[in-house]
Amino acid sequence: MADMICETSPSFVEGKTGFNINQIPDVKAWIESIFDTAGKDVPDFEYTPQSISHLHNLAIRSQANPQAALIVANDLHQKAAEYISQAARIREVLENVGLALDTLPPNVVSVSQVLAKVANLLDVRDTELSSFLIAIGDINLRKTKVETKRTRIQRESKILLDHTRKAIVRLTYFKRILQQLEDDVSHSEARMEKWKTNLAVTDAKQQQYLQQHANFKELLNRVGYTPKISHRVLVKMAEQRAGLEKKTTPIVDTLRSYQDLPPDKALAVLAIEDKKCENAAAEKYLEDVLRSALGTT
Repeated sequence: MADMICETSPSFVEGKTGFNINQIPDVKAWIESIFDTAGKDVPDFEYTPQSISHLHNLAIRSQANPQAALIVANDLHQKAAEYISQAARIREVLENVGLALDTLPPNVVSVSQVLAKVANLLDVRDTELSSFLIAIGDINLRKTKVETKRTRIQRESKILLDHTRKAIVRLTYFKRILQQLEDDVSHSEARMEKWKTNLAVTDAKQQQYLQQHANFKELLNRVGYTPKISHRVLVKMAEQRAGLEKKTTPIVDTLRSYQDLPPDKALAVLAIEDKKCENAAAEKYLEDVLRSALGTT
């Protein structure tokens, strides 16, 4: 595949794929060096424009990392050499003034070691008092910032805790209200079912009463009832009828007494005619009363 790419026009390949044809040898050399370092043979795979471009980027990054690591290592070696040289110079000065490490008392050596550990802990380059003071001041500033941040976080935590407690109280209240509503729903459903049953019964009664009303209305029409006949008219007619009965009762009793007399045809005929006249007058009076009562309503 690499040979095929090499035979293709470089300008055409670069225009189609966006990579340089000269990257192929660099990619091959980098892959061979990687597998040679690992002690393995280079596997066979197809070289495509995409793989070549990707491998070239990896090769650039892989080569850049060792170079950077080499630069850092050289810098560290140089600093180590400087520290060693400075340590030798300081050791020579101390030996010249009679302060060699071997001649110092054990307590001085331990104090020096503690001082060195403190210097390393404070990340200072020397053991000067000013460096220690600056480092301690920096630590105090950071401590103050940490305490301030801690105080702020504690205050915010307290506020969040208060909000959480209030939320828990409200949640408990809402749960209780929800339980009450659910209980009310069950009771309301029971009452609703009862009302539906009563409504059905009432509807059936209504239909029954409507049918009875229609039957009574038809019966009243059949017997000749008119709206003019009211309860007051019937009461008045009953009172007048009672009054007429009171008047006719003596007449009927008199007629009945005549039945016990010996028959006298002339007197009987005369008496009968008188009673007929009285009866006709009473019936005419009753009819007039009824007409007058119906006319007034």
